[in-house]
Amino acid sequence: MRSSFDQGVTEIERWKWSRPDVSVYTSLVQGLAAALKVSDALKMIDYICRVGVSPSEEEVPFGKVVRCPTCMIAVAVAQPQHGIQIASCAKCRYQYELVSGDITSIDSEAISMDLPAWERGLRLLQLMKQSIPAAVHSIVVQTPSGMARTQRFATETVDLPAQKGERVTIASAVPSNVYRNVGPFKFSPKAPNVYPGEPMCLTNHENGRESLLLRAPVKDGKLSLLNPSVLVPLLAVLVAGDAASGIIDPSLPQFLVVAAISSFGAGATLNTLVFPRLNQLPQKSVDATAIKQKLLSQYDLLQSRIKELKEAAEKEVWMLARMCQLENKIFAVGEPSYRARRTRVKRVREGLENSLEGRIELIDSYARISSMIEIEFEMESDVLAAEALSNVRWRLQAEANDEAERLLSSQPVTTEWI
Repeated sequence: MRSSFDQGVTEIERWKWSRPDVSVYTSLVQGLAAALKVSDALKMIDYICRVGVSPSEEEVPFGKVVRCPTCMIAVAVAQPQHGIQIASCAKCRYQYELVSGDITSIDSEAISMDLPAWERGLRLLQLMKQSIPAAVHSIVVQTPSGMARTQRFATETVDLPAQKGERVTIASAVPSNVYRNVGPFKFSPKAPNVYPGEPMCLTNHENGRESLLLRAPVKDGKLSLLNPSVLVPLLAVLVAGDAASGIIDPSLPQFLVVAAISSFGAGATLNTLVFPRLNQLPQKSVDATAIKQKLLSQYDLLQSRIKELKEAAEKEVWMLARMCQLENKIFAVGEPSYRARRTRVKRVREGLENSLEGRIELIDSYARISSMIEIEFEMESDVLAAEALSNVRWRLQAEANDEAERLLSSQPVTTEWI
């Protein structure tokens, strides 16, 4: 009778416990802190921050939220199995290449750049706002698929954005092979004022730190016509040529100056206004992405608040444990003169317990909302991808079965075995 009653029910389903509520967690944290088990109390707070996530070592994390290097809003999630992916930003409507992997090697060098007179003058006049690089880094990132990619960039400080062995995500401008066709023209949806594939932002998965990257200085021996050290002498030669041509034709220098200014103005207008607008993605193509990115932005904000509350709760746990220890010392001494001090310590301990209870309730509510956002996001991405993969597998199996039946039916049937 019992076996038939339990038929179809596994052992795990019979002994699956419900998740404790916030009051149970609060009592556990306060009790562990009063027993001076601070490490266990901190682990319990970490469990509260992760609603619906198994505390075992085999957990599958949701991933790391990656922000747009231009707008600094959440645009994608870098999961452990992700390597290289293209992400679109619904705000600026540009695309970025996200390279996620572990750093296998890193080579950094602090540099000291002596600014020339022309650049100091431009910075004094607020005409040049580009940051001055303080260090140049060259790293090799290996993706989960085994492919390695080299990235070279500069940072505004000498601090390392990441170290060897850490998992990072580098957001770069899309390469030149990513474009969209508009009639006979091809437009690359990359951010303005950057080269294709140029690193723009680095996100460290270990500590969550985001570092904006600068363009690495050009190595010695490579000059450009846009470099003022080359451009200024060239303009001087052109001016001298205009002066010489004025002897031949007085109206020729004026014509050349007007033509040069018109060409420069037209080029600047195209580069700053026209081309960036043409490179943007159409608004309709990012409408669906905008909804997901709003959810990710809310999720990112909740995670930052949970982190702040967690740090404050951890400090209160330490203070609560010290107050309990101090109360135990006063009780062990047993001096009547310490009665007022014991009352004071008890009042402080009760205040810490009430404050800790309020923080744990906020953490639990924020963590639940974060889990709801994770569910909605994964239903729109991971579940659809899994369903598509399953449908492909069944379609291939059906095609294989049809091919086998076709081959069997095409062979002639002999009567020798009858």
